[in-house]
Amino acid sequence: MDFITNTLQDYVEEHTEDEPQLLAELTRETWQKILQPRMLSGHFQGRLLSLISKLIKPKTILEIGTYTGYSALSLAEGLGEDGVLHTIDRNEELYDFQRKYFNRSAYAKQIIQHIGDAQHIIPQLETNFDLVFIDADKSSYSLYFDLIIDQLDSGGLILSDNVLWSGKVVEDLDPKDKDTKALLAYNRKLKEDPRVETIVLPIRDGLTLSRKI
Repeated sequence: MDFITNTLQDYVEEHTEDEPQLLAELTRETWQKILQPRMLSGHFQGRLLSLISKLIKPKTILEIGTYTGYSALSLAEGLGEDGVLHTIDRNEELYDFQRKYFNRSAYAKQIIQHIGDAQHIIPQLETNFDLVFIDADKSSYSLYFDLIIDQLDSGGLILSDNVLWSGKVVEDLDPKDKDTKALLAYNRKLKEDPRVETIVLPIRDGLTLSRKI
């Protein structure tokens, strides 16, 4: 769902930091070869993820939902030389596509791919995180939050994508719509949990920033 007109969106992107060439190539190939290319973070959101990461200067990043690797590469721009980004996706068919672009970047040795169910992989990652990006199956957002909150350092940030779900969060709920129901519960959870302070940004399909107190 777009919350502003296409003309205004074009203006916003024209006055936002340019998209790196590697990410532009990744975007083109994703649209040419991969199903559901709209899942890409894209130019504007990618530059936002990059800037947030650079401001935080994380030593460890966790991404839940890799897709073709655009958001991982954007977030990796804020890593120091010793920083590590763990990214999890259950679609093993995208592994080689992701790795190709990771290997072409300056962060090839810092990005660790995990294939499988995040709820099983996260407990095996014996490290704390400074920055977490959640962009996977919507029905599991609350579960992912519960799994990572104790591994998030104080002052750390959780970014949650698609929290407005094409505007469905303010429409009459279809009882069969499990994803919207899950996102409504998740958004309420973030608002009410005293361990985090949260703001919802109405960009793209909605992006929540939650800082651990």
